[in-house]
Amino acid sequence: MATRARSEERSRPSTRRSSSAVRSRRGRRPLTARRRTGTGVSRRRALRRRWVAVLSVLTVLGLGYVVLFTSLLGVRSVEVHGAHSVPGDQILAAAAVPDLKPMLLLDTDEIAARVTAIPGVATVDVSRSWPSTVDITVTERTPIGFVAGRDGFHLVDSGGLDYKTVQNKPERLPELQVAAVSPEDPVTRSVVAVLATVPEPLKGQVAVVRAKTPGGVEFTLTTGKTVRWGDAANAERKARVLSVLLTREGQIYDVASPELPTVS
Repeated sequence: MATRARSEERSRPSTRRSSSAVRSRRGRRPLTARRRTGTGVSRRRALRRRWVAVLSVLTVLGLGYVVLFTSLLGVRSVEVHGAHSVPGDQILAAAAVPDLKPMLLLDTDEIAARVTAIPGVATVDVSRSWPSTVDITVTERTPIGFVAGRDGFHLVDSGGLDYKTVQNKPERLPELQVAAVSPEDPVTRSVVAVLATVPEPLKGQVAVVRAKTPGGVEFTLTTGKTVRWGDAANAERKARVLSVLLTREGQIYDVASPELPTVS
């Protein structure tokens, strides 16, 4: 009987579940719940990204507004560099840089154009020095000669431009005797080109420069002697030949063709 009872007991299906299996099933969340949880996390992340993007855009717009439309980064000082004969106050007045105007809205080309209109100024560079300073650097015109006129003495620069009139005769500058002083005039261009190439020791002896044609430039030296120079070519060779010729007696020294110089 005992044997039979044990046999029947073995043949019955077991209704017991292991404790580990029960715990495992209890620990699992339903698939639907997991999907809902994942969807909620994704939505929160997307919302967070949107807020970050919105805040970034607002920050950029705010900075742009501060830089472009407020005086926080506006002009507070203007400094002039390179001015000697041209008064700094005159340059500042011509530049007319608006006080407290946002630095980024400044038209530096327009400012430079206004300063360049000053007769004694050759070139202008306008730059921003952050956070609030505008630098104006000028290169002044340098006279190489003058033209005597009824209203005074007209200074002429290396480009052949008559840019300024003074009442006192300039010292240590030669007088230019040409029909019409102008950067577009071929004779004027030849005269200033010759003066630019004449060696310094000789240039200091030149009292008058005259020409009727581009190739016919002549000097009158401080000694009263005349030098027929020609054009601007072979300046150094002409100067060497002339230094030898000037040791001879004469009044007119022709080095226009340095291969065939003459003294008369």
